[in-house]
Amino acid sequence: MNMLSSIELLKRLTGKKHIFFTDRGNSSILLALKLAKSLGKTKAFLQDQGGWITYGQFLRKLKFEIFPLETDYGIIKLNSLQGIDEKSLLLVNSMPGYHALHDDMDKIEKICQSKTCFLINDVSGSIGRKEAKYGDIILGSFGEWKPVEVKYGGFLAFDNPEYDDFFKENFKKDVRDFYGVLEEKLKELPLKLKKIDETVGKIKEQLSRHFIFHKESKGLVVIARFNNEEEKMKLLDFCKLYGYEFTLCPRYIRVMDNAISIEIKRG
Repeated sequence: MNMLSSIELLKRLTGKKHIFFTDRGNSSILLALKLAKSLGKTKAFLQDQGGWITYGQFLRKLKFEIFPLETDYGIIKLNSLQGIDEKSLLLVNSMPGYHALHDDMDKIEKICQSKTCFLINDVSGSIGRKEAKYGDIILGSFGEWKPVEVKYGGFLAFDNPEYDDFFKENFKKDVRDFYGVLEEKLKELPLKLKKIDETVGKIKEQLSRHFIFHKESKGLVVIARFNNEEEKMKLLDFCKLYGYEFTLCPRYIRVMDNAISIEIKRG
């Protein structure tokens, strides 16, 4: 019953007809890329920052030709998609760097459809938002520090029933029963996102004198730029004062600039 309930909840969150569970988010990414390869895709387009560390690793392993897209700190510029075609896949993190939402996912999807480009949407951070409902394949992780934090498991969501057969043939691992906890976490998601949004908003107000990347967007972290050592120390002191965990940038999985990423999602 827990598995069926979790499937129905994920169908609502993704707008897709079918759900396939994996043992982790990385397995979901690799399966989606293998599917794209089987469909004749040979070129892979992805964000130049704000993605996940295994994107490039898996694409190279599967021998895709890789094309990094110039972005606005993770947000894809629509005019950069002119090079996609029927041999392409676009792998997009719809909450790049966990700090901003790709609020034009609908436009990205339409461009991909017009070019017969296969769209893979990583919603590990954006799940529970409207941006998590676009793509030929929607995938995500339930790992540590994710909005749906089970500390195990991942998923793929899709409409084409033939994809389910492909995933079953190409994923041989046993997935342990985590569906009871998953159902609870999925039901708690709206309240969790509300609390994170409130904390993010509060921090952005407190740091209003600093440059905040994509300040008007919603995210699970707040990334503030520093231009010198003094600004860096002020941001670090702020994190220590309020007990916020942080990471230093530049980092591909956040932004490629001198900044402090305040990791609200770890709270």
